[in-house]
Amino acid sequence: MTTCVIGGSGFIGTRLCDRLSREAGHPFQIIDKTRSRTYSDLSSIADVRSVDALRAAVPEGAVLINLAAEHRDDVSPRSLYDDVNVQGARNICTVAREKQVRCIVFTSSVAVYGFAPLGTAESGSINPFNDYGRTKYEAEQVLRAWQEEAPDTRTLVIVRPTVVFGENNRGNVYNLLRQIAIGRFVMIGDGMNRKSMAYVENVAAFLQHSLTSPPGVHVFNYVDKPDFTMNELVAQVSNLLGRPSTSRVRLPVAAGLLIGSCFDAVAKVSGRKFPISAVRVRKFCANSVYGSAAFNTGFTPPVSMEQALERTVRHEFLAPASEGPLFFSE
Repeated sequence: MTTCVIGGSGFIGTRLCDRLSREAGHPFQIIDKTRSRTYSDLSSIADVRSVDALRAAVPEGAVLINLAAEHRDDVSPRSLYDDVNVQGARNICTVAREKQVRCIVFTSSVAVYGFAPLGTAESGSINPFNDYGRTKYEAEQVLRAWQEEAPDTRTLVIVRPTVVFGENNRGNVYNLLRQIAIGRFVMIGDGMNRKSMAYVENVAAFLQHSLTSPPGVHVFNYVDKPDFTMNELVAQVSNLLGRPSTSRVRLPVAAGLLIGSCFDAVAKVSGRKFPISAVRVRKFCANSVYGSAAFNTGFTPPVSMEQALERTVRHEFLAPASEGPLFFSE
C-alpha cells in the first residue's frame, strides 16, 4: 500500500519522507505543486486546488497524509486560504472516495484555538483569530464528513502541531535564533510568556506513528515538552552560542505593537513583506501552551527539546552545514 504525502516537498514532508525511506516495505510518493528537491524521482506534480490533477496522481487504495496548506500571515489574496485549505480538503475527499482510500492523516494546527488558555487540550474551544486557523478547522470538518460516511472502515487522524522548528527551516523560530546569534535580539514584554514548540523530527515521527491508528476519528495536538518561557528559551540558546544569557534591550508590549503596526502600514503602501508585523508581535508576546494526548498512544519522541535546540543551533550557527534544501515558512 502506497503512502501519498500531499504537500510532501515542504519542511515537515521532507523529514517525514526521510523516515519513510528508511522503513523497508513502505513505499511512498510525494504529491505537491512543486517537485521535491530531495525525492524528485518519487514526486508527482499536482495542486490540491485541482481535483483532476489529484485524481491522476493518487493510486487506488493509497494512504493519504495531507500536509498541503496556505499558512503564512501575509497571504494575498486572502481567498487562497479557502481555495487551498478548504477546497483542497474537499478535492482530496472526492478523490479518496473514488480511489477507495481508507486512511487520511491531516496536519491541522493549534491556530484553530486562537489565543487559547494555558494548557489547552484537544477538547479546547475553537476560536481562531486569523484565516489560517479558521480554514484549518473548516478543513477538519470536511474530512470528518468523509470519515462519517464509513465510520467502521475509515480512519481520520487530525494532528494539530504548534510552531515547528528545525534544521534548514527559515520561519519565525529561525528568525528568533538568528537575532540572538548576531546580538540583535530585543525582548518585547517581560519574557515570562511561555511557548509550546515542536521539533520537526518529532512531528514527522508522530505522523508516521499515526499511520497505525484504527478506524475512527483521532485528534491530537502535537507539542514537545518542556514549554519554555521566552526568558528561558533565550537563555538556553544564548548559552549554546556562548553569548550573554539575558537581553540587554527590552521594549514594552505597546511599543512593540506600535512598531509592528508601522511596518504593516508601510507594507500596505509599498506591497513589500516584512518580518515584523503587529500580528507577529502579538504572537510573540502571547502565551501559547498546549496539552496533548499524543503521548497517551505509546508514542515517544525520538529527540528531546534540549537536544532539538542544540541540533538546530549547531547546524545553523556553530557548524553551518550547506547540505539540504532550505524551507521558508512562518
